[in-house]
Amino acid sequence: MIHSAIFWDREAEKYAASAIGNPAAYQYTLGRTRSYLRPTDHVLEIACGTGSTAVLLAPDVTSYLATDVSPEMIRIARGKLPVKAADLRFDVAGELPETGSFDVVLAHSFFHLVPDMERRMAQVFDLLTPGGYFISKTAALKGRGLKWSLIGAVIPLVQMLGKAPFLRKFSVQELEDAICAAGFEIVESGDFATPARYIVARKPGVSSGG
Repeated sequence: MIHSAIFWDREAEKYAASAIGNPAAYQYTLGRTRSYLRPTDHVLEIACGTGSTAVLLAPDVTSYLATDVSPEMIRIARGKLPVKAADLRFDVAGELPETGSFDVVLAHSFFHLVPDMERRMAQVFDLLTPGGYFISKTAALKGRGLKWSLIGAVIPLVQMLGKAPFLRKFSVQELEDAICAAGFEIVESGDFATPARYIVARKPGVSSGG
């Protein structure tokens, strides 16, 4: 199976040029995400891709760190930086920061692409301030009907040919159970661009923000 960084480096230019699959769903979830952000927040985005979401949300917060495993994705993202972008930074990172304190962590199109989802969720929990939000969109392929079952069945062959990265298949319930097991409370959860599940979860505790 091809290493994820190599795969996404190879796909970066095509990914950057591709149109958003469901613009209405993207704008809706972007608005929902923005509703949880405060001007005083420090935000971490995991698997930021070419940085389009980061560029849109960074003006709403104090600081925004966006990371991705792919150097090519980050190179393209840095090309989108506005002239004054002191509060938005793009970094290459295959792992989450070992230390830090964030009010919001975003992870879109990420957890179904890593084998250690539970470990990463526990890391997100540790990085968040009490009362902080974990916001994600994750492809949950199990239990989605014949179309997605067939796609899931074909993926191993495509992986053998080096045309697809690692993919973990789970149901919405299994995804939500994993988030709760990491210590989070789910605030909202919905399907807006199946098979991606949009979930907002909160770390228990009292936020120090306004």
